[in-house]
Amino acid sequence: MVNIWTSSEAAAENLEITEIQLSNLREKGLLKPGIHWKSSPYGQKKPWNPQALYNIKMCREQINNLYLEDNDNIAA
Repeated sequence: MVNIWTSSEAAAENLEITEIQLSNLREKGLLKPGIHWKSSPYGQKKPWNPQALYNIKMCREQINNLYLEDNDNIAA
């Protein structure tokens, strides 16, 4: 079984965006929990501040869809 979840650093590099841009997409609700990202179950310390893990394939699809929507809005 292949692990589909990867760190924000690796996801950002693979998606060719910055970690800040990736985090902003998540915080704006454009990347959905459980589909595009999830909280890391490792290294939990108090106060609880888990790192996000990303599904690169699903993130890429969503980012491409958002890009297409933006271009459609510009053309209209």
